[in-house]
Amino acid sequence: MNDDRHSIFRDAGRDRETAEQIPDTPQTRAPSYRLAFADESFMCRDELRPVRLQLELLKPQMILDERQIDSTVVLFGGARIPSPAEKHKARTQTLADLSHFYEEARLFARRMTEKSVASGNREFVVATGGGPGVMEAGNLGAEEAGGVSIGLNIVLPHEQAPNTYVTPDLCFNFHYFAIRKMHFLMRARAICVFPGGFGTLDELFEALTLIQTGRMNRVPFLLFGRAFWEKIIDWAALEDAGTISPEDLDLFRFVESAEDAAAIIEEWGPAPARDDIPGR
Repeated sequence: MNDDRHSIFRDAGRDRETAEQIPDTPQTRAPSYRLAFADESFMCRDELRPVRLQLELLKPQMILDERQIDSTVVLFGGARIPSPAEKHKARTQTLADLSHFYEEARLFARRMTEKSVASGNREFVVATGGGPGVMEAGNLGAEEAGGVSIGLNIVLPHEQAPNTYVTPDLCFNFHYFAIRKMHFLMRARAICVFPGGFGTLDELFEALTLIQTGRMNRVPFLLFGRAFWEKIIDWAALEDAGTISPEDLDLFRFVESAEDAAAIIEEWGPAPARDDIPGR
């Protein structure tokens, strides 16, 4: 990170270094003597949660701004979906059958990254959750196209390291799900959702709700695999019940391939946020 300061005062980094070199005495060993911003135990106290939320919002924001990344193409999807070469190791036959979406995610990310490279890696930058499965495929496709990609990881009790295809200095780690979700959507030029589980459904419905309620501009919202999505979600039942309006079903499109998705994004025109909610 750059620290282009315009100040006659000593900066925090220099003071932290100085504080680490002071004589070792009972007073300097006391927790109370530590600089507050350099005291990890203090920063992890419950009372500091608002500060930690702010830091998690600021750090990725500042880095992405410094890299001049203006827009992203977000890929959500299952961590358990294997590559076609690994489908024989899948836990279920359904996961094995879904492996072709790994390939579609890779091809789609590669195609979007070709556009991104043409913009100097400022527009259409692929962003994933940084994990395995569909996320890995997205970062892999971006690397194959010679561009950069973002990985937004989160600390989980069982989680592994980020997949190896995320651009290292665009790989972020989060404690708060809410802040991670904000970073997924703040620059989103398109949202592409591949088959997945609870996490994917959570991301799908949260993003769709923001668009439905007018809190976010409309962007291409693409669900890969109509058969999968219509099997697990009865969209027509929601409409028949009146819990959503018929117009809400126009907020997303089903696609089957990278080519289908890319064509919709290419043809997309300006679509401002809703100023009302149909059916209310």
